[in-house]
Amino acid sequence: MSLDKIFRPNSIALIGASENSGSVGYILMKNLTESGYKGNVYPVSLNKSEILGIKAYTTVFQLPEIADLAIIAIPAKAVPDVVEQCGQAGIIGIIIISAGFKEIGLEGKALEERILEIKKKYNLHIIGPNCLGIIHTDVNLNATFIPGMPKAGNIAFISQSGALGSAILDLAAHENIGFSNFISVGSMIDVDFGDLIDYFGTDPKTKSILMYVEGITSARKFISAARHFTLTKPVIVVKSGRFAEGAKAASSHTGSLTGEDTVYDAAFKRAGIVRVSDIADLFNCAEALSMQSLPEGPNLVIITNAGGPGVMAADATISRGGKLAQLSPGTLEKLNRVLPPHWSGANPIDILGDARSDRYSSAVEACMMDNNVDGILVIYTPQGGEDPARIAKNIVGICKNRVSRKTCLTSFMGYEKVEEANHIFTENGIPTYSTPEQAVATFMYMCQYKSNIELLYETPAELPVESLPPKGPLTSIIRNVARENRETLTGMESIQLLEFYNIPVLKTLMAKNTDEAAICASRVGYPVVLKVLSPQIVHKTDVKGVRLDIGNETEVREAFEEIINQARKYAPDARVIGVTVQHMNKNHGVEIIIGAKTDSLFGPVIMFGRGGIETELYKDIAFGIPPLNQTLARRIMEETKVFRLLKGFRNMPPVNIKLLEEIIVRFSQMLVDFPQLKEIEINPLLVDENGAFALDARAVIDKERLSSKFEHHEHLVITPYPEKYTALWKMRDGRTVILRPIKPEDEPLWLEMFHNFSEESIRFRLFELIKEPIEHEFSVRYCNIDYDRELAIVAELEEKGRKRMAGVVRLLVDPDRRSGELAFIVADPWQGVGLGSKMIDYMIEICRDKKIETLYAVMLPDNHRAIRLMKELGFTITFLKDDTVKAMMNLKEE
Repeated sequence: MSLDKIFRPNSIALIGASENSGSVGYILMKNLTESGYKGNVYPVSLNKSEILGIKAYTTVFQLPEIADLAIIAIPAKAVPDVVEQCGQAGIIGIIIISAGFKEIGLEGKALEERILEIKKKYNLHIIGPNCLGIIHTDVNLNATFIPGMPKAGNIAFISQSGALGSAILDLAAHENIGFSNFISVGSMIDVDFGDLIDYFGTDPKTKSILMYVEGITSARKFISAARHFTLTKPVIVVKSGRFAEGAKAASSHTGSLTGEDTVYDAAFKRAGIVRVSDIADLFNCAEALSMQSLPEGPNLVIITNAGGPGVMAADATISRGGKLAQLSPGTLEKLNRVLPPHWSGANPIDILGDARSDRYSSAVEACMMDNNVDGILVIYTPQGGEDPARIAKNIVGICKNRVSRKTCLTSFMGYEKVEEANHIFTENGIPTYSTPEQAVATFMYMCQYKSNIELLYETPAELPVESLPPKGPLTSIIRNVARENRETLTGMESIQLLEFYNIPVLKTLMAKNTDEAAICASRVGYPVVLKVLSPQIVHKTDVKGVRLDIGNETEVREAFEEIINQARKYAPDARVIGVTVQHMNKNHGVEIIIGAKTDSLFGPVIMFGRGGIETELYKDIAFGIPPLNQTLARRIMEETKVFRLLKGFRNMPPVNIKLLEEIIVRFSQMLVDFPQLKEIEINPLLVDENGAFALDARAVIDKERLSSKFEHHEHLVITPYPEKYTALWKMRDGRTVILRPIKPEDEPLWLEMFHNFSEESIRFRLFELIKEPIEHEFSVRYCNIDYDRELAIVAELEEKGRKRMAGVVRLLVDPDRRSGELAFIVADPWQGVGLGSKMIDYMIEICRDKKIETLYAVMLPDNHRAIRLMKELGFTITFLKDDTVKAMMNLKEE
């Protein structure tokens, strides 16, 4: 979606312009005409011929030109008709300031629905309704009813609350914060957060995107846009509604523990977004990310001339999950030489109240060279006779001259006495804060951003996950549950689902009476465990429905009767089928829970943590959004405290973590394959150094999804690996290649292929030469892609028992989802065997499947072979003024 008509309009129609001082139409008109905007402004009014000295028009049809943007500030009931008129007049960009839509009830919602129909009819782009409007400082456009123009800057601020946005602009003016754009999105009937991230992600004047979010509409679009841009442009969010008054009744531990806010946290993390706690953190974080390099880790050293603020900073660091850097022996030796005998001797480094600038400089220089230190926080309180500005100048000099560019933040506390020092820091790219806690919070947000980016682009290891199981038997189980008018699967049925996905389970048999229980016990072997089997009983121990360590047949028969009686006593409405019988596993492993719940906005969400009956007590859990690979599975585990046990703790050996990763990946694939699963959990999964077994499982289905039709994988916000685009093809020399989508695990193969490119091939593909060595940050962008907006088909073949990558054809889908850019390259050893033409031809077929209407490629004019090939394949060739050649193919006309 191109939003230039809204943010860079050549002409604007203001519908509802007014001369009534203080009215919205009056303030809008003054802002549009008195802020320095160079385009034409046309007031539209039913009862005025002139407004603020400018000729007015009664309708948009009378304007002397087709306006790029219409701003509508009239009563809500009249808005749909005016939007229709804009569409008829050819006005594409629209901002609806007016309120009185879905926020007032059904009548307002009906007005919105009518506007949406008109939007689709004329392909309009609409911001609002019920919004303040937009500000674009680069073109001096203030299309809001907030007086004044903010300072120009590099922050795009998007607010879902108009009133809060207005207050923040006022605060920003006081704090000297500049903006590239301000957008009040209102009800987001059309243009939403995802569209705006896409737009400002490519805006060279915007360096960071800040958002106040109350709720997201199109989660898939939002996640896709954020994932695409967060590596190069931070997206920082403050999300309101962190705590709910109460949770809805849930049928599993997973359901009760997976609240809306935890899902947002998981989604933001998966998209690389930094989530902050409050408005001040938004701007602190944006400033620091624009000024400083990211810390390599969470190890912070604190240098202070006062003990109290140093301790406060240390407390804040630890409470936020950071670490106090352990100073190396070499650093301690340096500090002992230059600091007074009574310095603290550790981190925080208290250099005492009489510290002058040379003492600060010596401490900062020593810490800069310590490999154990990731970030430095310098604290100053006004005491002693030193000029704080002199200290600031020395610190700036050290930070600029040192090769070791560690993250450096400062907190010079006070106001008038440190004002000049703080100005020096800000002018020289060193963030400074009024309190140490603010500085620590910003440092930890920087760590979070780095961690999220690494999560996005870390190359996972290949896991030996077997081919996908046949879906027929599992579908049959789910349909049988629905036919019986049930939503909850029995324990046996749930365990069958796990077995199909090769998730190890303890052998489980079902018994409906005492005789069957005795037979089952002898088959699995004593001692045994009996558990009540009922679709309605969620927590078996709550109804005394579990018996452990049963050693003989007599005890089995007694236990069966007791369990059935207790279940009927405590759950009289439950349908008790019988019991399950398992061998009593006495291995001393760690009990884990792996669960999933379908969120109404973000789809399935996976939960991992400490399992057993204490799951809800400890709440030691972490969440992730499928599909997962090995890296993502590991990162979820690492967020929990129980992971310390899994790695080995005291006399407990480490468990088989690689197997655990495989189980989580298989569990994720089950959620990808079966959107009918509403909730599912394994609790507990017993894992030790030798293996893992699911001891119990529970699943709930969504019966409506069984009967409704939906697009493939539409239940996921992140598109999984598109296996269907895999094919075999034989080259002219007789060798067979696999054409398949690229995946993150391909980075080593991709790098090896890149080294087979000649300089000419690299220049033709990238329009420039790339210096060796190739950094991970470069190569990962070509392998770890979002399949929703990009697809790369690789040609893989085998030579001397090794996999090789011979070429890649890549499709970059434009935000409008109707057009896309094509790029391709074949490594030099495999050129001339028809591989290039086959890959392009195959990608054209994929574009037809994805309903791409226009396909284009941009090439250098001396890339004669590629230009000739595109002509042969039916592309139209155009030589452009910027010394490039554009090839176009219209797939819609075929």
